[in-house]
Amino acid sequence: MENSSDNGLDSIPPGLAGLVKVITPRAKMDDLAVPIEVKRRLCEIIQHVKGRNGMYGRWGIGGGDSSLGISVLFLGEDGVGKTMAAEVMARELKMNLYRIDLSMVVSKYVGEIEKNLDRIFDAADSSNAVLFFDEADALFGKRSDVGDSHDRYANIEVSYLLERIESYTGLAILASNMREALDPAFVRRIRFAIDFPFPDDERRR
Repeated sequence: MENSSDNGLDSIPPGLAGLVKVITPRAKMDDLAVPIEVKRRLCEIIQHVKGRNGMYGRWGIGGGDSSLGISVLFLGEDGVGKTMAAEVMARELKMNLYRIDLSMVVSKYVGEIEKNLDRIFDAADSSNAVLFFDEADALFGKRSDVGDSHDRYANIEVSYLLERIESYTGLAILASNMREALDPAFVRRIRFAIDFPFPDDERRR
């Protein structure tokens, strides 16, 4: 379930049109048809973000410290509630939700991915937004053995992406239905990971 803003563009910072889609957070925790353990983990992360925001905003602790950033990995098949869970988190945190349009971010030109991601992360930093990367394996896939110049540049891009998401001081949610396709170095740097099981008959009803 995805609810975009009425025209999409009003809430998108200048320069980001075409790279992100604004999702208006409307779903509530009770709308999620997931196991109670998944909801418990989501609530834990929400409280962690709220505590981090309070520490930074009220006490001024950790200003500019990349360790304040929170990264979350949602793993599960299509249709198990990953996008809705991101929406629930944004709603609970009273934050904007930007879904990254990977088809526009990924470019065949060397260096363009870095430029596009920089624009997205910088805008999110200044607009109190949750970043939601769907099909994250397209961006954070396993680094290949270097066989030619294309492979070398691809590996450089993955290394850059790992560093950029680690230094992002906001909340970044990444979703994938292929754990095995993700770069192990990337997975190790994720603070929270949640598996979304395929719903049983009762939850599907």
